Amino acid sequence: MRALSASNEFELGERVHDLNHIKPDMRIVAADGIQIGTVDGMDGMRIRLTKLDAAHVALPDDARQCYLPIGLVVAVRGDTVCLAATAQNTRDLFEELG
Repeated sequence: MRALSASNEFELGERVHDLNHIKPDMRIVAADGIQIGTVDGMDGMRIRLTKLDAAHVALPDDARQCYLPIGLVVAVRGDTVCLAATAQNTRDLFEELG
């Protein structure tokens, strides 16, 4: 993954995404079609999930916020952020802050 200069774009392989297209309340869908969460916002090169979603993925009760690395994004289509990983693999990659 390589950040592109002077913009909110990043390049991953041949894909270039504009991070400005990722907005709160967008669905996050894994490669196997399972919705794994909802965007709460962006935090640098991570997608912050809504706290309600964090409760649905069996994180510890004291987890306050859950994040996904932006490198998992393969596309942004309409109101959906599409990920390269399956739902199970995505859950394994959650970053949590407590």
